[in-house]
Amino acid sequence: MSYHTKTVSRRELFVILYPYRTLPQHEKSITLKDQKKNGKEQPWKEKKIASLDYAELLHILEFNKASRVQQCGTVLDFNVDHEGYLTLAHAWFCKSRLCQICNWRRAMKHSGQTKKIVAEVIRRKPKARWLFLTLTVKNVYDGEELNQNLSEMARGFRKMVQYKKVAKNMIGFMRASEVTVNPKDHSYNQHLHVLLCVESTYFKNQDNYIKQNEWTQFWQKAMKLDYTPVVNVQAIKPKNGEKSDIASAVDETAKYPVKSTDYMTDDRDRNLQVVKDLEEGLRQKRLISYGGLLKEVHKELHMDEVDDEEADLIHTDEDEAEEVAYSIVAIWNWQKKKYLIH
Repeated sequence: MSYHTKTVSRRELFVILYPYRTLPQHEKSITLKDQKKNGKEQPWKEKKIASLDYAELLHILEFNKASRVQQCGTVLDFNVDHEGYLTLAHAWFCKSRLCQICNWRRAMKHSGQTKKIVAEVIRRKPKARWLFLTLTVKNVYDGEELNQNLSEMARGFRKMVQYKKVAKNMIGFMRASEVTVNPKDHSYNQHLHVLLCVESTYFKNQDNYIKQNEWTQFWQKAMKLDYTPVVNVQAIKPKNGEKSDIASAVDETAKYPVKSTDYMTDDRDRNLQVVKDLEEGLRQKRLISYGGLLKEVHKELHMDEVDDEEADLIHTDEDEAEEVAYSIVAIWNWQKKKYLIH
């Protein structure tokens, strides 16, 4: 990879980023536009505004990290290739669990990592089959219960995959936790999304195949529940003639653990309570984990843990610039509420 840098004028940069517009003579700075080769524009502005709304709630709740969240992603340093495409090179992220900038970056990185892991597992185990499993328990009503339930679900899942009928079919898995807020009774629903890789013999006979009601019984037993939980399992079937299409399942497991719409509503008092509960509920929780062959491949590929506080959220699975033409710096403008390239 070769690197060549040069200085470009404000007008030259504007032509690269906005080829069909004319730069007004009075304009002193350029609004950031980070558009990828697939035509999708990265939502830096929207994520930053959501992060600031979250920081304001933290400030009212007197969380010490409020100012840290407020400064998240304030300065973005990009490398630019000869076609004008941007790749993030340097930035500072707060890594708070509910920060929308950080969750967006985590989701991209998690999705990219999992797709690479799955591709390698398919290469090694071409006849393996894939399942998408969703495990739930009853809703809870405060942060303490949420924290406890998430811990119990993680333990219950570890116990369930050790059951004889599950273990003998299992090649590996990727598990992710998600929490949603019920808008009617304001309760919290916790569930696990699990991408399972199983032996091809799983579907061959009743000794190996696990029916929907069996998965439910296994989960109920592992969690020691006195009620029948909601469990859903789906086989990931071939699509368009391909051996297996698991992109949608990967995206489902890689999405944000909590939706911003769950704590960014028109009800400020309710928003404050939800943030307080979620901060308590998600505290010190590992929301993403791998097992079996998927865990081995994750380690062999030297991937960092997306869920860790030390995770690199700068380098996701975005296309890296093959040849850097120059660099630009975008800074958040607090008055105009957008990123400007100066």
